[in-house]
Amino acid sequence: MSNEDRELVARVLSHRDTSAFGELVRRHQSQVRGFLIRLSGDAALADDLAQDSFMHAWDRLGTYAGRGSFIGWLLKVAYTTFLQSKRRSRRYAEILEEIGNVADVQGTSYTRPQEEVGDLDKLLAVLSEQERAVMIMSYACGLSHREISDATELPVGTIKSLIHRGKEKIRSNFEIKDHQHDHRHG
Repeated sequence: MSNEDRELVARVLSHRDTSAFGELVRRHQSQVRGFLIRLSGDAALADDLAQDSFMHAWDRLGTYAGRGSFIGWLLKVAYTTFLQSKRRSRRYAEILEEIGNVADVQGTSYTRPQEEVGDLDKLLAVLSEQERAVMIMSYACGLSHREISDATELPVGTIKSLIHRGKEKIRSNFEIKDHQHDHRHG
């Protein structure tokens, strides 16, 4: 954890300092929002989930033990918030179905309000929810295997397996779509 994060967390915990927490939000909101956009596939939903995640983080900051990075802990809160939202909403299944349909049709361009589904979104759509979350934490958020393990409460070996399986699925999907006449193995 950076010294700045450590000091801000200490101020929040000792004095319930809302301005210190506001600074933590400013420092990490784009990463949390980006994680949730990639996970959910929906910018408006991600905005709502990010806001909920920071409210939960405020309430649960006392459970942060200072082990690992603060952003790792924050992404755990965001991931839990996402899973809780998913259980409450059928919208998630509809969004995944829409993105999955895009991934199945080569060359299709699908635009949703204010945001276009890019190639990364199409590739992420072929992954299971767990694989997608782990891949985003690793590659988009830059967390270590240990930090991802802490955030998802999965063993490090499982994290490594999920990343390997996710990369294989993406590689296979990409080769099927974009290298149909290329018979190399890779």
